[in-house]
Amino acid sequence: MSDVATRTGPAVYFDGVTAARHDVTVTCGQSAIDISDAGGLVIAQWPYSRLTHLNAPAHLFRLGLRDSDRLERLEIADNALAETIDQACPNIDRTDAADRSARRGAVVLSLAAVASLLLVAFYGVPQIADQIARGLPYQIEQHLGRAADIRFRTSFDTAPKQRPFECGDGPNEIEGKAAFDALMAKLGKGAGLATPVHASVVRREEPNAFALAGGHVYVLRGLIEAAKDVDEVAAIIAHELGHVANRDGTRGIVQSAGVSLIFGMLLGDFVGGVAVVAAAQSLLQARFSRNQETAADDFAVLTLQELNADPHALANFLDRVARHPGQNGMSIFLGHPSVPERVARIIAMSPARRDGQPLLDAAQWQALKRICADHR
Repeated sequence: MSDVATRTGPAVYFDGVTAARHDVTVTCGQSAIDISDAGGLVIAQWPYSRLTHLNAPAHLFRLGLRDSDRLERLEIADNALAETIDQACPNIDRTDAADRSARRGAVVLSLAAVASLLLVAFYGVPQIADQIARGLPYQIEQHLGRAADIRFRTSFDTAPKQRPFECGDGPNEIEGKAAFDALMAKLGKGAGLATPVHASVVRREEPNAFALAGGHVYVLRGLIEAAKDVDEVAAIIAHELGHVANRDGTRGIVQSAGVSLIFGMLLGDFVGGVAVVAAAQSLLQARFSRNQETAADDFAVLTLQELNADPHALANFLDRVARHPGQNGMSIFLGHPSVPERVARIIAMSPARRDGQPLLDAAQWQALKRICADHR
């Protein structure tokens, strides 16, 4: 490749995790472009050899980074800067006649796709959400999960900034974190999950837990405080792992985003911009379907059986919290089947109680109960 003319110009950068747009400056070097923030700090360097041209309106030059673990993109409206990058990358050609012809063909296909997607939106999104979720590559599910994770933290981390949202890092919490990690290791083994799980205990008072797309699981402090033993904590977590195993969080995002997400996938924009972030927010407000909740209950019971833990622990916890919900307890039941129905089903699945070793010993269980001891 011949020497590249040094040129600097403005651009808009999307980090591939959130929908936020960042005004940046792009500088063309000899082997890569540097992307700098408003303060002049270089936040990314993209080699010319990895640049890929993305579909965009005629006035924009949109670039992506091949083989990136994040689906970033860069939008350049400065024609001189775009020309410089174009000349530095033999594989990128914005002016070739064949390319223009291909784009015209793409427009025709896109119009046909829009018509199809509108039909899907009105008649078929709920029906095809399962198929799309099952077929999504794990990398894409990770990006959807990150968007949902950011929305979860924004919505639930309402404490002062000096208090960490996650428990386990304080000087009095280290043993509790070790106990929680040991419990999650056993649950992961018993559940046989192929998807990596990112589990945390957070400083919230509700006796609840959440599973988001991409294997993000949050256990609220109130759950551990309300549980009578470690098997009850394990049962609720195993229920959430059932949602992870069945990709229910991803299904929720696909169904909530609808046409916007599907059309973005058609164009190779898996981030989906505002559509995915909005869908992630709606996922926090939505509830899983009755069938999904029942399947997650079944998954929890089978996981506890595999670990020789108490298969009635989930039923015991649900029944007790339903009878004495307290201030925030009822949130765990929203959108779920009725508690008596769930309890009866769980007991019927496995009438015999376990007589094996507890999932954590007495010292570990006491440590787990102190996992949020600091910064309460």
